[in-house]
Amino acid sequence: MDFTLACDIMLDLEGSIRPAMYLANELTAKGYNVSMISPSMTSNVMEHLNSIGITPISLGAKLAMKSSGPSMLWFETWAREAFLRLNSRHIVNGPSTVINFSQVISVPSSIWYLQGPPSIALRDMEKELSTSFRIAYDVLRPVIEYADGKLVNRMGRASSLVIANSKFCASMYYEFGVRADDVIYPPIDCQTFHPTTSKPSSDYALTYFGKETKFSVVKNVADRGIKIKAFGSKTRSIPENLLKHPGVEFLGRVSTSELVNLYTNALFTLFPFTHEPFGYVPLESMACGTPVLTYDIQGPSEYVVNKRSGWLAHTDEEIAQRSIGLWKEGYPRRMRNECLKEASKFDKKLYTEKWLKTLTSRSAAFDRFLKIEACGSLTGLLSRQ
Repeated sequence: MDFTLACDIMLDLEGSIRPAMYLANELTAKGYNVSMISPSMTSNVMEHLNSIGITPISLGAKLAMKSSGPSMLWFETWAREAFLRLNSRHIVNGPSTVINFSQVISVPSSIWYLQGPPSIALRDMEKELSTSFRIAYDVLRPVIEYADGKLVNRMGRASSLVIANSKFCASMYYEFGVRADDVIYPPIDCQTFHPTTSKPSSDYALTYFGKETKFSVVKNVADRGIKIKAFGSKTRSIPENLLKHPGVEFLGRVSTSELVNLYTNALFTLFPFTHEPFGYVPLESMACGTPVLTYDIQGPSEYVVNKRSGWLAHTDEEIAQRSIGLWKEGYPRRMRNECLKEASKFDKKLYTEKWLKTLTSRSAAFDRFLKIEACGSLTGLLSRQ
C-alpha cells in the first residue's frame, strides 16, 4: 500500500508538520512507499525528505507574502484554498491512501487530522493583534468565518475518518458541524527532549514568543521582578516595550540542543496564550523535567496536571501571583519527576503505535472507501493548468 500525506506549507519539519513527519518516518521504515505533498516546500525540506526515502511533492504555489513571516504566509495559503481552491486544483485522484494533515488542501482522504481552524484562532487572538491588524480583521471577520466554515465542511465531507489533535480541537470543528471520530495527541521525541543536568540552575522562567502569546501577561510577570528568558521568531506582534524590558532576555530562534538546555535549567516555563489547540512548548518543557504555568483551558489543560507537572490558572492575575510564589519559594523536587512521567505518555513511539493501530483497524473501511470513485484517493501525479 502507498501513502500520501498532505501537509500545510513546509518551511521546516516542526509545528503542524511534526505529526505527519513522524508518521511518514514510521511508514517508510515498515516498507511502505510514502509521499508528502504541500502547496510549497523549501529546498532544504525537499532534500531532507529525499534523503530518508520519502517522496516530496510541492504544488509550487506562487505566494506573494514570502517576506511577511510564516504566519502571514500560512494565511495566504489558506485563503488560496478557501476562496479559490488554488492548492487542490492541481491534484488528481489515484490509488494511494491519503492522510490529510492540512487545513489548506481540500482533497478526498482516508483520514483527516484536525489541527485547528484559522477563523477561531484569529477570534481568540484578536485582542493581542496590533491595531492595524485588528482593524483589518474586524472588517474581514465575517468573510473569513464564512469561508473557513465552507472549507471545513468540504474537507469533512471528503474524509472517511476524522481525527483531532486534542479534545478542544475536536470541539472547535464541531462548531462547524464536523464530528471527530477519535483523538490522537501530537508526538514528542523524548530521546531529544530530556533533562541535560540533574542540577538545573533554576534562575529564570522560560517563555515562548509567538503569534499566540499573551504578551501582556509576560510583561506583567516581568514587571514583578521575575527574570524571563524568551525564545521564538521575532514578529511584529512582539511589543517593543517587552523586547526592551530589563527583566526580559529575548533569544530569538534557538537550536534544538539550546532549547533543551533552556527548558532543563528554567525554574518553570511560563505559557500564557490566546489560542492553543494542543501546544508543544508545555510538553517539551515537561519532557525536560520543568513544570509549566499555563491556563486551565484549551489544549494544554488536557496534559498539564495541576500541581503535579505544572499549575493551571484561571485568570491572568492568578498567573502573575503564582509566578511570584514560585520565584520566591520554589516547588517540591518531585514535580520534575512527575513532568517526565506525564511527558512520556506522548512519546513518538506511542503516537506512531496508535496511528498504526488505527490504520489496521480501519483497513476494511479504507478498502470500501477507495472503491468509491467520487472519493478516490490522491496520487503524486499533478495536473498543471
